[in-house]
Parts: sequence; C-alpha cells; structure tokens
Amino acid sequence: MSSEASLFPVFLKLEGRAVVLVGGGAAARVKLSELIRAGARVTVVAPEVRPEISSSGVTVVQREFVAGDLDDAWFVVAAAPPEVNRRVAAAAAERRVFVNAVDDADRASAYTGGVFRRGGVMIAVSTEGRAPALAGLLREGLEAVVPEDVEAWIATARQLRQQQRTAGVPMGDRRPLLLGALNRLYDARAIGRSEAKS
Repeated sequence: MSSEASLFPVFLKLEGRAVVLVGGGAAARVKLSELIRAGARVTVVAPEVRPEISSSGVTVVQREFVAGDLDDAWFVVAAAPPEVNRRVAAAAAERRVFVNAVDDADRASAYTGGVFRRGGVMIAVSTEGRAPALAGLLREGLEAVVPEDVEAWIATARQLRQQQRTAGVPMGDRRPLLLGALNRLYDARAIGRSEAKS
C-alpha cells in the first residue's frame, strides 16, 4: 500500500450472507468466531479442520481450495498457509470480492482490526495490516476510556436525535445539544459514584 493511499473504514453487515473461510487451523478458528458473531453464513474450506471448527455448526468442505469456492461469496477470509492464501487472494480479486488474507497485508483487500464491543458501541482500530499487535494494544487503551454504562449514553443520544429530527433542528445545531445532554449524564454518574463512596 502506498504511503499516500488510505483505508476506507467500514463496518460490514454480514448477517445471512455467504462468507468463505479458507483454512482450518488456529487462525481460522479465531476468524470463524468473529464471523459467526456477525451472523455470516460461513463455509470453511480446508483439507484438515480443527475439531472446534467442525463442531461449530457451519458448513465444512474438507478438501483443497478451488477458485470456484468463492463464486457466491460476499466476503472471503484466507487463513491458510501463505501459498494457499496467495491463490485465495488472486481468486477473490478476479471476482471483485474483498479478502482478508491473514499475515499477508499486501495481498489483502480488507483488514480486520482490533475490535472492542461494549453495549451498542463497536470500535475497530487498524494499522493497515502492518502491526496487528499494536492495533490490539490501542484497542485495549480505548476500552479503558469507554464508560461501562455506554448503553445509557446511546439511549440518550438516540432519544435526542429523534426529538431533534421531529423539531427540525438544523444539523449544525445538533452536536452541541448532544454534548450538553451527555455532559449532564456524565455529571449525574459522577455524583452517583461520589455519593456511593460516602
């Protein structure tokens, strides 16, 4: 990736969509749990598959990867040995399907990041596939600053947004009102903690 190029951050709705995961080892197992959590319809293709993958309830095709495995895929994850990942990435590129190639940032057209979820908030950090461990450390830092009661913040923001839309509040005026509402919520939480300590 050139130094001038930049990634386009996006979250994919994979629920019910066909995703092909090539590989049956430890890296594939980790990716599989993320795909299942997203509700993807996963097909795993690999000659050998870990028992926890076989028993996960997804479709498992125990054989070598062939390019046609990607024909109906919305997204592909290559978590196999490097030579297989190269073939998977090439087949995905031919079909214009995004591929996350584990440990091969140059051939990947999509990267997964260090992900943190709390309540209705999901934060993903990317280093453009160059330093996944650093992305994980940054994710941990963000996790430390997101409040435990973030779901209450989301509910407040959602309610305020609906009220503002109904009232026809201009877009430029909405953010300061939201910040004010969230500051009041934060202050109430701080007062509650202070009273609980005394």
